[in-house]
Amino acid sequence: MDDRRQGRMTKDGIRIYDREDYAGMLHAGELAARILDEIAPLVVPGATTGEIDATITQMVQDAGATSATIGYKGYQHASCISVNHVVCHGIPGDKRLKEGDILNVDVTVIVDGWFGDTSRMYAAGTLSRKAERLVQVTHDALFKGIEAVKPGNTFGDIGHAIQAYVEAHRMSVVRDFCGHGLGRVFHAPPNVLHYGRPGTGPLLEPGMFFTIEPMVNLGRPETKVLADDWTAVTRDKSLSAQFEHSVGVTEDGVEIFTQSPGGKFHPT
Repeated sequence: MDDRRQGRMTKDGIRIYDREDYAGMLHAGELAARILDEIAPLVVPGATTGEIDATITQMVQDAGATSATIGYKGYQHASCISVNHVVCHGIPGDKRLKEGDILNVDVTVIVDGWFGDTSRMYAAGTLSRKAERLVQVTHDALFKGIEAVKPGNTFGDIGHAIQAYVEAHRMSVVRDFCGHGLGRVFHAPPNVLHYGRPGTGPLLEPGMFFTIEPMVNLGRPETKVLADDWTAVTRDKSLSAQFEHSVGVTEDGVEIFTQSPGGKFHPT
């Protein structure tokens, strides 16, 4: 295990972290998850996404942490808030939430140099039946992917587990965005695809840290990025949902770094 302590890299460029590094990831992940717990009462019809983001910004500051997204490639907010047919990277602003809107809130914080990255779905008011189904399938697909995380499996096994589950429910997995390695950096190898063939891609090894963050559309999988160079939307204007956890491969399975302290990861 001596090479582990020196933080070795796999041939695929994936960093292998040490056992003691899991504590740092748990600390950062817990803060990100706690912020998402505490903003839940703010997600109501009439609230603006900018107001929600301002609260998140203040909570990150109050915790003595740093927002990973403020200043990242020019981005100026502590969260991405993606409403209805926005797939990801929605920019907070003056848009007021309406009854029945669904939204993903994505937060990444830096605590003692470690990155905690997580997102989850919220509902403003009462969900429509189709939105409720989409949110449930997306949530469950994430955990199908997480169940595939163990030494000896591959990244293709994760993607296949998600894709098979989603498509069995007649929904589609977004191909244009993926999960990523993280740790003491925001984005690093590998790209974690949410579709794929079993047994393909790099082997999972203890000490790998990465996000799994499937985006699922009620309609077709295609997306487009708007003129602001951030906001990604479904091409067919169908509803989209996403859930994200940061995880680490352990000797016998997986550790989730971004568990909701209040058990509020699912909006209902």
